Amino acid sequence: MSKKYLKKASRFNNHPVIECNNLHYKVEKGWEDICTRLNCEVEASKQLKTIVVIETYQGVIHEELVDNLKKGVNHTCFIQAADFMLPEEEIKKLVFPDVTNDRIFGYLTRLTLDAFFDYNKVLAIRTEVESVKEGIILIYGSGAALICPQPDLLVYADMARWEIQLRMRNHLIDNLGMKNRDTSDWMLLYKQGFFVDWRVCDRLKKTLFDKWDFLLDTNKTGEPKLVEGKAILEGLELAVNRPLSVVPFFDPGPWGGQWMKEVCNLDPDPQNYAWCFNCVPEENSLLLKFNDDVIEIPSINLVFRHPRELMGDAVHGRFGDEFPIRFDYLDTMEGGHLSLQVHPLTEYIQEKFGMHYTQDESYYMMDTEDDAIVYLGLREGVNPETMMSELEEAQSSGKPFVAERHVQTWPVKKHDHVLIPAGTVHCSGKNSMVLEISATPYIFTFKLWDWGRLGMDGKPRPINIEHGKKNIQWDRTTEWTRKNLVNSIEKVAEGDGWIEERTGLHEREFIETRRHWFTKKVDHTTNGGVQVICLIEGEEVLVECPNKTFEPFVVHYAEVFIVPAKVGSYTICPHGSGVGQKCGTLKGYVRF
Repeated sequence: MSKKYLKKASRFNNHPVIECNNLHYKVEKGWEDICTRLNCEVEASKQLKTIVVIETYQGVIHEELVDNLKKGVNHTCFIQAADFMLPEEEIKKLVFPDVTNDRIFGYLTRLTLDAFFDYNKVLAIRTEVESVKEGIILIYGSGAALICPQPDLLVYADMARWEIQLRMRNHLIDNLGMKNRDTSDWMLLYKQGFFVDWRVCDRLKKTLFDKWDFLLDTNKTGEPKLVEGKAILEGLELAVNRPLSVVPFFDPGPWGGQWMKEVCNLDPDPQNYAWCFNCVPEENSLLLKFNDDVIEIPSINLVFRHPRELMGDAVHGRFGDEFPIRFDYLDTMEGGHLSLQVHPLTEYIQEKFGMHYTQDESYYMMDTEDDAIVYLGLREGVNPETMMSELEEAQSSGKPFVAERHVQTWPVKKHDHVLIPAGTVHCSGKNSMVLEISATPYIFTFKLWDWGRLGMDGKPRPINIEHGKKNIQWDRTTEWTRKNLVNSIEKVAEGDGWIEERTGLHEREFIETRRHWFTKKVDHTTNGGVQVICLIEGEEVLVECPNKTFEPFVVHYAEVFIVPAKVGSYTICPHGSGVGQKCGTLKGYVRF
């Protein structure tokens, strides 16, 4: 591969782990060893009657788990929780107010998993189980822990969100209580997962953390792993006391580029990579390493388990156990424009979708070609009726929409920063590498125009003109945008070998961003709030604790890491191949 974007080979780590080597837990690998371990646990209890609950997150491949558990785990009775759910048609009616008829958008459900079950059937099976005097009863599936809230052994089969989505694309899994994997549009599976399934599974999961005897990791089909539940909880305790990185996920797209292939050490064979979710705890995974074995769990588990230690009291008080900051990459190098879009205003997202806050964001330019531009704000004198009429005509007839007639374009270069409060029409043009810093309701993008393209699935990408026109702020025209949103950068402090600059965000946005340029060690503090940081310049830096409370943490160019609020004071300095270079970090945190 030619080194177009890097002078040296990349050292980007796309499989970061939390080292748990001082936690001496054995990881069982493969179904034979897993079942043997579970059988040993049952035998060790020396009970006449043992109830084993295997609770599953939506997205596990039930065929694999059921087949292997039935074959390998000793039992006298195997009960599947799905048999006691409501009929599928009733579940469809139950979730419809949240799922809606829209292809993309729904409403965040207030349901809990028990609503999916037939109450009388659950009472009957509970009575039947209680009447059994001896034997080994296995209760399996999503909601198994509701059928038997006090089992003798609880195994939790967790799933990473991105793996769930890949399985949906390949039609390998159903939504909760459904037989719908063969739907022609996998986005309908995702929508129900996002608005309903994952919410109800998370609500149950949070009540079970302290009851886990074992965690079952089946994120890699055919390569299951099992570890004690307390190993996971102790691993999460370690994670919240040190800087950490979640596992970045890379995905192709119709406008995707080539920059991340080289810089992020990716497989060069795919046509492109468009997205990288490199700090989206609701989506990303966390890898816990016990000696030589790695267990994958959703990184949202850390947020659920330690919200105050991770985010700090003030952030937790405002957002609860929702991680509010997102860092991700958008690669259009040698690619195409992003879709022209707008994000909902706060009151709109609250009313229409049940979200507490909206997706304010910004574009930080990690790299650009000479012709790079962003579409940002509207042109002076824009006529709303004309613009919306032309968008609607383009959508209905396929006639191209000439965005430049209505939307202001701005040339951008490496290290520019443009701010995008909700309601601002925007998109990045081709030949840019964007670090997008935003609030986390990432699904709520109203596409206005997508340059006539199809999605990677060969279908038209959804356009949301009706939603969009209700949120566009028509007074954000050229001069307002220039004054408020383009490179609003100011120096706020400096010292021996370092400069600190405020680069945003806009006063309507709750995230603050600070850029540090440095050739020597820089002192930092979390000030009681979580921070997310990207190395935007320099090959390598070292993050250390003055009090030695965590092991030194190495960060390479373009990597993103989280500093939990509990860390307090820390330092960052050039390290290894970065020594002697001018290094730069961009930090995001919640203003309070």
